[in-house]
Amino acid sequence: MINDLTTTRNIGISAHIDSGKTTLTERILYYTQRIHAIHDVKGKDGVGAKMDFMELEKERGITIQSAATYCEWKDHSINIIDTPGHVDFTIEVERALRVLDGAVLVLCAVGGVQSQSVTVDRQMVRYRVPRVAFINKCDRTGAEPLGVVRQLREKLNHNAVFLQLPWGLESNHLGVIDLITMRALKFEGEHGEEITAGPIPSELLGQAEEAREELLDAVSLFSDELTEAILEERVTEELIHDAIRRGTLALQMTPVLLGSAYKNKGVQTLLDAVCRYLPSPLDAASTATALDLDRDEAEVGLKNAQDLPLVMLAFKLEVSRYGQLTYVRIYQGILNKGDTIVNVHTGKRSKVGRLVRMHADEMEEIDGAAAGSIVALFGIDCTSGDTFTDGQVRYTMSSMYVPAPVISLAIKPKDKKSEMSVGKALARFTKEDPTFRTYLEEETKETIICGMGELHLDVYVERMRREYQVDLQTGMPKVAYRETITRQADFNYTHKKQTGGSGQYGRVAGFIEPSSEGDYQFFNKITGGAIPTEFIPSCDKGFKACLKRGSLAGFPIVGVQVTINDGAAHTVDSSDLAFQQAAIGAFREAYAKASPSILEPVMKVVAETPSEFQGAVLGTLNQRRGIIISTSEDRAFSTIEAEVPLSEMFGYATVLRSSTQGKAEFTMEFAQYNPVPRSIAEEIIKRYKEEQLSPKTK
Repeated sequence: MINDLTTTRNIGISAHIDSGKTTLTERILYYTQRIHAIHDVKGKDGVGAKMDFMELEKERGITIQSAATYCEWKDHSINIIDTPGHVDFTIEVERALRVLDGAVLVLCAVGGVQSQSVTVDRQMVRYRVPRVAFINKCDRTGAEPLGVVRQLREKLNHNAVFLQLPWGLESNHLGVIDLITMRALKFEGEHGEEITAGPIPSELLGQAEEAREELLDAVSLFSDELTEAILEERVTEELIHDAIRRGTLALQMTPVLLGSAYKNKGVQTLLDAVCRYLPSPLDAASTATALDLDRDEAEVGLKNAQDLPLVMLAFKLEVSRYGQLTYVRIYQGILNKGDTIVNVHTGKRSKVGRLVRMHADEMEEIDGAAAGSIVALFGIDCTSGDTFTDGQVRYTMSSMYVPAPVISLAIKPKDKKSEMSVGKALARFTKEDPTFRTYLEEETKETIICGMGELHLDVYVERMRREYQVDLQTGMPKVAYRETITRQADFNYTHKKQTGGSGQYGRVAGFIEPSSEGDYQFFNKITGGAIPTEFIPSCDKGFKACLKRGSLAGFPIVGVQVTINDGAAHTVDSSDLAFQQAAIGAFREAYAKASPSILEPVMKVVAETPSEFQGAVLGTLNQRRGIIISTSEDRAFSTIEAEVPLSEMFGYATVLRSSTQGKAEFTMEFAQYNPVPRSIAEEIIKRYKEEQLSPKTK
């Protein structure tokens, strides 16, 4: 599998949800003869699309995991990664774009540029990935490619240039007008495999000539030869293709193609554009850099050459019952079956036992692969983002950006037998997916799973049930409330216990007050040795013990300052334990008088939405006791910052998407603790008291 790198393309197919990415990939595989029948994405025919091979993907009609495949088109070898469109699975897009050279940005001719399109575009910019745009679904009612290109320019700041015009739209969509050859292309046959090129219909000729002039004006900026040819009226197709390629590789132009993947129109011309305009691994735009650990992490450029030391990046893991499957992109050198490779992160050496090329869930055994290839290894223990070499160099590549989880859920196995399986499942999923995290909540003793959205967590819970036969209960995690005091209160408490022989005696006096620092503070103002010096730490220890659980609702206590200024001791009966108990009694006595209150965690929420839905989003935040901090507008998108109690944020992802047609996103992070409103505090205290009584009533 050592291909000519000039004819190799590593591309991703990325876009917002439901724009037709998987349908497009299905057609690409059909036209390149990798599959011999076309199947429906939602699995209605009982088979489903090739790239959506998980049962959950077929049932829901969405892509959950990115899937890799390869195909050949006109002497070009193309490695393809089909990525999810849903914001919850954004890490799948992130790690695919990290290792790819080019991308196809799919846009819906009706929906246009949506919030997830903005996110995907931001990821492409982060990794400097050149792209071509494909406006899909031109056969749909309401299709408006001209409006989509306008959005590409305004919302994403793309220099978007039409290479084609639609030949009819909606139910009259017949094909495309190629502005380079100035021919009308029709896709006929059962699956659009027969392309006929004819003259442009007279009613579209004027529009096509005008669009071609715009195309030549735009692309001539990238080629002096083309500029001269235009002036001398000797423009050739090759000169146009060359200029488009230069602009695309320089990330200064986005060629726009049209069609309808579902109706088998425009896919072959998109494949031609991928081969003509997107970079090969040899192109400068796709060269990667690494850090040389032997030279104080000096940056070194990697060359897609086969005679240099091996350097490759593990970008995706899948753990199955047969072992770990590690997807790698080879940036330099050659990898052969039986070679020994070194994990730069751990220093561990491993032998390459199995080397495979992926075709969705199928594997093809290969003996070797060279720089520029995307392959998979079996049985190599590593984590996502590890760099491997052949031991000749100690290079490490930069890891990818991993967004923080925004939502969490409590899970509980229904029986003991399921606990072990849950542990295995969580260990596997956290290793595979950097945005999926889990921990044991110390205060509530609940297992909490965290992710990018409710769908993200829902999918993992469902996978645990199906793949591990685990019976799970899910519920909201208990919010980590806190207690504090709102005013000063004095204490003067004597702990006295006589049990025959030496007893216990200690008296502690002073006051507690709210602390401006937010943490517990202890001050010793004892004079004249009223409490012996050796017992002062005992008092501090006793006060600290009280902070773990407040008497109001059982939550930890914060923001308390304790001062002791008097006390008494007994020469025989005073002890470390006696003064600890005295401090505990003193704190409890004062705490009840200090007007205790409950605090709740408040999150900083940032919602991004198309401006048309700004009012709806503000309404959803206000309903959740949110305080709007600021709103700003940029390129028809509004950004709203608010502070909202965490207890009100559960289920918000679903509400936000349903109120904005799935076009808005939000992120949240902890901001501070604020007092709970009295009505909610009363409900929390009531619930706590009922829980305290319940064991006694059983």
